[in-house]
Amino acid sequence: MVRLRFAPSPTGLLHVGNARIALVNWMLARREGGTFFLRLDDTDAERSRPAFSTAIVEDLHWLGLDFEGPVHQSERLDLYRECLDRLVAAGRVYPCFESPEELELQRKRLLASGKPPIYNRAALHLSTAEIEAFEAEGRRAHYRFKLSPGTIEWQDMVHGPLRFEAGDLSDPVVIRSDGRPLFTWSSCVDDADMGITHILRGDDHISNTAAQIQIFEALGNAVPSFGHLPLLLDARGRNLSKRDDSLSLKALRETGIEPMTVASYLALMGTSAAIEPRPDLDSLIADFDLGTFSTASPRFDPDELVQLNARLLHARPFDDELRERLEREVGGGPVPEEFWLAVRANLTTVADAGPWWRVCFAEITPVMEDPDLCAAAVSALPAAPWHASTWSQESWQAWTARLSEETGRKGRSLFMPLRVALTGVAHGPELRNLLPLIGYDRTRARLSGHVA
Repeated sequence: MVRLRFAPSPTGLLHVGNARIALVNWMLARREGGTFFLRLDDTDAERSRPAFSTAIVEDLHWLGLDFEGPVHQSERLDLYRECLDRLVAAGRVYPCFESPEELELQRKRLLASGKPPIYNRAALHLSTAEIEAFEAEGRRAHYRFKLSPGTIEWQDMVHGPLRFEAGDLSDPVVIRSDGRPLFTWSSCVDDADMGITHILRGDDHISNTAAQIQIFEALGNAVPSFGHLPLLLDARGRNLSKRDDSLSLKALRETGIEPMTVASYLALMGTSAAIEPRPDLDSLIADFDLGTFSTASPRFDPDELVQLNARLLHARPFDDELRERLEREVGGGPVPEEFWLAVRANLTTVADAGPWWRVCFAEITPVMEDPDLCAAAVSALPAAPWHASTWSQESWQAWTARLSEETGRKGRSLFMPLRVALTGVAHGPELRNLLPLIGYDRTRARLSGHVA
């Protein structure tokens, strides 16, 4: 069975780049009828925060993604140590005692001489006496995984065939001197232990994958299938900053962006499919195909996201969930379906419905640009009472046709004075749809210049 995972570090809010990785993994798992795990890389006790772990869970649920877990890596330290001891005994992991300063000096010397900054494996030649001397100095060992010589290659699910020569890579550090496992190690141990079959992540991890393939093999486990998606760029083509909280799902949610807008945008950007609002996640799963993903980095444009949100709302049907949201936004209710159908084409977010609710059902001050036209409009109104069930397209046409005939007005000179008198603003939903909601009494009063 296909098993995938999303493994963020709870050191900050979930941003759109990570959310895209989570979504793509989830869609592949659901398309194949497999399992999707949330695993939190919270081994960094100084930077990881429970509040961020909670926020990640909330954000994924808001996006509509279900998952197994979360699995906390901070609760699996014994497993990492057990696997470490096993590979130390097998000669595939070895202790090193260089300080960060010594390693940096070694790196600079190699670069200065025109050589790649590859670790020189000096620690492999330490004698027992030398190791004991370092320990007596108070030095604590960090551990490296010993790469085997040869070619490391795999068929990447996004990039196609990829290959590295192990001799061009440094033996990766897998355990820090303070005992904390690094991502390169803990991720492999967990993926092997959890039976992960496919790993989709950013293409900044491609070189990590070369080393991790050998770690999987050294642990005696099958190597998962790997796919590396290009990282998102901003609208100007620059790398996204993880420190920009405006790109977090929390910030997008607070600005009124719909979860399906975010899901549609993140799932379709960088593919050959047109970016358009999808009604639900099932429609995204049905069309999901890794073969449509480009290896070029897509650009995340907040303005395009806002426009997509508006398009989604313009086609959004009325249901109980939407009714409850609208009632919270307008501070009252019940909200009729006719109201939503009348205003949705003019909304960018659901919160934008609030001012139109007040136009329809609260007092406003009319703007009397043309009192004579408004007086004629009052005289031409169909007889009261009328409301949504009696006001029709025919009623609207009959009223405006009579008014045009009596005043000689048409087009903007006819409709703009009516609009600002009835709504107080120059633009908005079609008046013919608003009038039955405003009602006869308010319509007559506002056209007469009264607050109503």
